[in-house]
Amino acid sequence: MRRVIVALLFAVSAHAESLVLAGGRLIDGFGGPPVDDAAIVIDGNRVVAAGPLASIKIPPGARVIDTDGMTMMPGIMDMHVHLMILGHGDYNHWFQTYAPQWRDVVMPISAKELLMAGVTTARDLGAPLEDIVAVKQRIARGEIPGPRLFVSGPFLQHTAPPLEAKFRWGVNGADDARKKVDTVVDGGADVIKLIDQDQMTFEEVKAIVDEAHKRGRPVVAHAHRSDEIRMGLRAGVDCFEHTGLATKPGYEDDVLQMIRDRNAALYWTPTIEGLYLYDYTLRFPERVDDQRLERDLPPAMYKDVHDSLKDVSRLSYFALTPRRLPTLPNKFKQLRESGVTLLVGTDSGIPLNFHFDSTWRELDAFVRLGMPPMDAIRAATYWPAQFLKQPDLGTIAPGKLADVIVIDGDPLTDMSAMRNVVHVVKDGKVYK
Repeated sequence: MRRVIVALLFAVSAHAESLVLAGGRLIDGFGGPPVDDAAIVIDGNRVVAAGPLASIKIPPGARVIDTDGMTMMPGIMDMHVHLMILGHGDYNHWFQTYAPQWRDVVMPISAKELLMAGVTTARDLGAPLEDIVAVKQRIARGEIPGPRLFVSGPFLQHTAPPLEAKFRWGVNGADDARKKVDTVVDGGADVIKLIDQDQMTFEEVKAIVDEAHKRGRPVVAHAHRSDEIRMGLRAGVDCFEHTGLATKPGYEDDVLQMIRDRNAALYWTPTIEGLYLYDYTLRFPERVDDQRLERDLPPAMYKDVHDSLKDVSRLSYFALTPRRLPTLPNKFKQLRESGVTLLVGTDSGIPLNFHFDSTWRELDAFVRLGMPPMDAIRAATYWPAQFLKQPDLGTIAPGKLADVIVIDGDPLTDMSAMRNVVHVVKDGKVYK
């Protein structure tokens, strides 16, 4: 096989139009057995062939990338990110200091870091509407590198804290709820985001969900408290986020029954790696010295972020985390057994959680908590595409959009291999 790859590389034209990834193992996202000694042929931004290399016709003059000994798979889709934050330990300080730089400095940094980590599609769930839509459009036009974005813009909630009013909008009554949804959708949002819905009236929550669905947008909602989940399920929320701030050992029986009653149409993004990251950083504080953080951030911003994380145990953000960690295995198991569709999302950008280092950790956490590796990969590829109603994404097959990453290693035997992203192809363009 190695000689076949060398021969292909020797035949490369300096003016290639097609792109071929050849020689590696192919995980196509559909869930079947991987294909060894495979090839993917890309023309423009579409996959035109994928399968065993021996059965693939290589276009004359194609650019060939040797993937022998590596894994080829669909680009990762991270379903919960925040581009406006970069891991700083103090939210209030970050919001007061860096809001003017979110659109032109911070968000482009986050977007590039995600893409270089193999994230070709991301769902941003909380940011100033105009800023995040502007960045989404710049990425779509090819002006800056980043994942294909699906965005919510602001959180909708009962009361918005003054310091966060740009990305948290208060709702006052059902009529106002509908108007806020229309404003967000008209401003370019792809999804509606709810938080603290247990503090709202049912009429307000129902108005948000119904108006969003009327406008063709799904609704995602925080799942920190049982009553938040109950309220969201009653109103028809499409996807829940997180595994709860409560330190209870598991979800109540009535909540689980409500989830089971909705499981065929319900999605859930647990965002658990950020919690485990707290304990890991206590044991290995040197991770905040990561050279990628220093390389990507302006010097003063890097020093600010780095200094804010010097004493992780004192960060108020993680006050409940030591008590929450023992509950995670059971909650994850309960969600899996309920039949809900789990999605990979990281909450990347929160304290300690860097965009370049988050998504592989979430995949690894899914596996460590009992999910088969192939199912975890599909939770970051196939199922996000289904939620977003993007059938051209999440899988590798003729006619699909060409989002492909190449991993040095085999994630089916060791999910931590996902940290080793060698090549990134998004929409047919090689970014790495």
